[in-house]
Amino acid sequence: MDERRIGVISGISAYALWGVFPLYFPLLEPAGGVEIVAHRVLWSLVFIALLLTAVRRWRLVRATLADRRALLVLAGAAALIAVNWLVFVYGVNSGHVVETSLGYFINPLVSVLLGVVVFAERLRPLQWTAVGIAAVAVGVLTVDYGRPPWIALTLAATFGLYGVMKKLVRVEAAPGLFVETAIVALPAAVAIGVLQGSGDGTATSEGVGHFLLLMSSGVATAIPLLLFAAATRRIPLSTVGLLQYLTPLMQLAIGVFVRHEPMPPARLAGFVIVWVALGVFTVDSLRTARAAGRRPVAETLPEPV
Repeated sequence: MDERRIGVISGISAYALWGVFPLYFPLLEPAGGVEIVAHRVLWSLVFIALLLTAVRRWRLVRATLADRRALLVLAGAAALIAVNWLVFVYGVNSGHVVETSLGYFINPLVSVLLGVVVFAERLRPLQWTAVGIAAVAVGVLTVDYGRPPWIALTLAATFGLYGVMKKLVRVEAAPGLFVETAIVALPAAVAIGVLQGSGDGTATSEGVGHFLLLMSSGVATAIPLLLFAAATRRIPLSTVGLLQYLTPLMQLAIGVFVRHEPMPPARLAGFVIVWVALGVFTVDSLRTARAAGRRPVAETLPEPV
């Protein structure tokens, strides 16, 4: 099997696994969002530690720990991804899967805006057009929901800022994830201890199966990330940029057809406007890449979560 085919399969697998997360996290109930995220942090740390031992990459972790700037940036990334995980789990387990999918649809557009704000990048006219269309969509959805779609906006903002942090420091996926999770491991352990001590924790009260499901969150976090890293090494970022839409499409389908969340005409119209914005954005990116003879789209793509 050639490298490109391996890359495409790895990318599809990564985004498909992220796409079925709305089916996975409800399995962890009756654990609440804080408990789920805390276990996800701790078991991710354990799994990545075993992986680093197997592939002998601890030297990269030590190098990162010795770099004060990298540590500060990764601390910011860790805080952002923890908030992202918490809001995502809350959205999924509170019946807002459709809104969580919206967050990942608009994330590429938020990322290019952050490029303007943080890195003083200049947007092309069609990119500004896409951002403007997306702003109209958010307005339509605000009217439909009767409030700003804060779950979607928070997911897009935290994920976009996480991408900014990852762009500021170059660390391989596994060592970077280990350092990030290690930074928030102590708060996660404290949260679990407080929940268990108050009787609100579920790790030891819901049976062995439930505890194993909580442990599996570490594997569920790491495997798609490693597949994503394998994909980005083998296929153009333009292809990765197109594959990323598989995740929110799957989440939207799960929200509407599996979780039976409402999709009134106004909400559907808002999503259609978002898709038009993404269409403009993608066409512009592909056209620019073809003209420049280089690989484009998601220079700001972080590892999804």
